[in-house]
Amino acid sequence: MGILTESDNPQIIQGGMGVAISSWRLARAVSKLGQLGVVSGTALDNVMVRRLQDGDPGGHVRRALDRFPYPELAEAVWGEYFIPGGKSAKDSYVTLPMQSVDGPRELNELSIVANFVEVSLAKIGHSNPVGINYLEKIQIPHLPAIYGAMLAGVQYILMGAGIPAKIPGILDLFTEHQTASYPLHVAGAQEGETTTLVFNPKDYIPIQLPALARPKFLAIVSSHVLAATLAKKSNGKVDGFIVEGPTAGGHNAPPRGKLNLNTSGEPIYGERDQVDLAKMRELALPFWLAGGFGSPGRLQHALSWGAAGVQVGTPFAFCKESGLKDEFKNALIAEAREGMIRVFTDPLASPTGFPFKVVPVKGSLSEETVYQARPRICDLGYLREAYRTPQGDVGFRCAGEPVSVYLSKGGKIEDTVGRKCICNALVANIGHPQARAGKHIESALVTSGDDLCGISEFLAPGASSYTANDVISKLLAGQVDAAPALLHKLSNEVSA
Repeated sequence: MGILTESDNPQIIQGGMGVAISSWRLARAVSKLGQLGVVSGTALDNVMVRRLQDGDPGGHVRRALDRFPYPELAEAVWGEYFIPGGKSAKDSYVTLPMQSVDGPRELNELSIVANFVEVSLAKIGHSNPVGINYLEKIQIPHLPAIYGAMLAGVQYILMGAGIPAKIPGILDLFTEHQTASYPLHVAGAQEGETTTLVFNPKDYIPIQLPALARPKFLAIVSSHVLAATLAKKSNGKVDGFIVEGPTAGGHNAPPRGKLNLNTSGEPIYGERDQVDLAKMRELALPFWLAGGFGSPGRLQHALSWGAAGVQVGTPFAFCKESGLKDEFKNALIAEAREGMIRVFTDPLASPTGFPFKVVPVKGSLSEETVYQARPRICDLGYLREAYRTPQGDVGFRCAGEPVSVYLSKGGKIEDTVGRKCICNALVANIGHPQARAGKHIESALVTSGDDLCGISEFLAPGASSYTANDVISKLLAGQVDAAPALLHKLSNEVSA
């Protein structure tokens, strides 16, 4: 479908979904087809370590480690975690220490290497750009993760779920392997108190390396106000925006104003949550529309409204190349074909307090009995909140951890109701569930955008699966259809 150069804007950006749902396989497939493939940067340290403990099927991690510019670090990771032939299904994966303000060093090393591995694998076999997606709210790994991705030559950094105003300047510093810092948000911090994360690349790779190319930075936003703020006040160049509506999968921005729920218990989004595309065009930066744009014809809508294209998640999440377990893909594709499935926007599931899209799947945490049977354990900790302790230190808490522990850290009892361990569940989605004491196996929790039923559009007659190529071909060739509900009024702004 053509070669996408770094000076071009792709029409289709594949969403950076979940924990390795947007794996290197999916990103590579999309990029090879001339659009922008994006790997998920969430929890890549644990993903890589678990792949190694499963014996590195296919030898892919080893293949990428052989390309790492500092072999001593790559070999140390391999020697520590690789299990020839893989561990027994009943054995537990190694539990990595959780992130803290001051390290540990081991996690920074793993973040550098794991992000390098994922991007490197996505780039094999073609010369088109590849991107990586991060969540701003998972702040502590940002610096080593971004540096590792840049070592692999990543061409786009995408970030949402927060205000990533300090990321562009970090990209500038890392091109010359310079020390960078990032402010950590600490709940309850008093006026004048700041906590800063600092990362010096030379502390981890003590050899002379050539300058790195600066990737383009795309901020994921849910309002034109945030986009304008980032364009004007970021500490470096913002290269564009992805404008994400509340129909997108995973975490959603909460509705503006007072939270109201519909009769099904889902947040209600209204006029204040609509994005003013005329204001977006005034910024004179490329933007892509996301959330409900994964159907044939909707790319044309986005282009007619002045967008550079669309970001698409859900159709790619269920294609052959995605990291989602086949059993989930097969079951949900079959249900989508019959129109028998609906996505629930759960206002309680995520420990972050943000709405989170949940797909009902038998045996997953979407079932109340499965949720209640799971012991409240927080041992991955990516979604923990940093908070100020009574002693003035920085502690970490999660609304999904044991209730008594959360309360002892100053948490509120009402914040624990219905909270699920998203971290462990998302890793289970890709076939790496933790086994506990040889008995309890972590359950999955599948997420998707609201247009899940529409994935049947990508199936050929009589087929039960489809590929990334099928998605891209139909999106590019689709005829204009009805616009997404949240943005339909904005089509009249084209002549504004």
